[in-house]
Amino acid sequence: MKTGNELAVHVQGLVKTYKDVRAVDGLEISVRQGEIYGFLGRNGAGKTSTIRMMLGLTKPDAGRIAIFGMDSVRDKAAILKRCGSLVESATAYPNLTVRENLDIQRRLTLSPRSSVGSAIEKLGLEPYADRCFGKLSLGNKQRVALARSILHAPELLILDEPANGLDPAGIAEIRELLRGMAKDRGTTVFVSSHILGEVALLADTIGIIHRGAMVAEFASQSMAELAAPRIELETGDTAQTVALIRSLDRTLAVEAGEGPVITVRGPARHPGRGELRALAAEISKAVVGADIELYRIAAAEENLESVFMRLTGGAE
Repeated sequence: MKTGNELAVHVQGLVKTYKDVRAVDGLEISVRQGEIYGFLGRNGAGKTSTIRMMLGLTKPDAGRIAIFGMDSVRDKAAILKRCGSLVESATAYPNLTVRENLDIQRRLTLSPRSSVGSAIEKLGLEPYADRCFGKLSLGNKQRVALARSILHAPELLILDEPANGLDPAGIAEIRELLRGMAKDRGTTVFVSSHILGEVALLADTIGIIHRGAMVAEFASQSMAELAAPRIELETGDTAQTVALIRSLDRTLAVEAGEGPVITVRGPARHPGRGELRALAAEISKAVVGADIELYRIAAAEENLESVFMRLTGGAE
């Protein structure tokens, strides 16, 4: 149970509407101090709108956001002093060098002179320190934006797609940087990303938002509990097969979409791989015995991607 005293971010009943579109709909989020929180959702789910409200860039229509116990609207200036952020796209003065851009940020945040060199080193920007920002690759522009966000040693980092434009090696470097900041300095990291595998490796807690509301929030260590194992099969008669499986056990969750694949999720009596295979064998025997052509059947386990797709409606 997360309590108010240990929360870096506490979002309660958040609502934001743009004309006739409710971008955020009663959202609830709790982020502990010092943890890395992965914020996931499809395009248009409300992720960026939420982040903009967290940073005070736009006001909520209803609800409240508390950052370190301070109100995001009333205490915006005090909150921003303790936060670093990267939202939507990497921007800086194109005709100034990397070092010059970071020095401007240093002065704005009243950071020590040494912070510029430290940020350049941490983000691997030494070869580009004296190159104009406008001439950098997309990945290196992203590194500069990240360097700006950590320059003043923030207590909370709010990052929207921080891996944008980075190659796999760069993504791994950023992952280790963020992990180190959380572990060594107790920095809280709130990160939104489309790279689900990376979030699974990075985050302590994962929240999945859909149509502006939280549909799941869980510790990454409990992923196995949420990722319910399943059986997938294809037969010559989908409707008859679905009815047959349901007749075998009414507690089975049987789903058939527009395509040929039938998905079966077992009840509590089929929790593990061995039990699931036994259930698959039972289904196979019943299908063949009913003289239905069986093209394929397999026991499968979910990962973060399949859980995400299931909770957010797949390819709808």
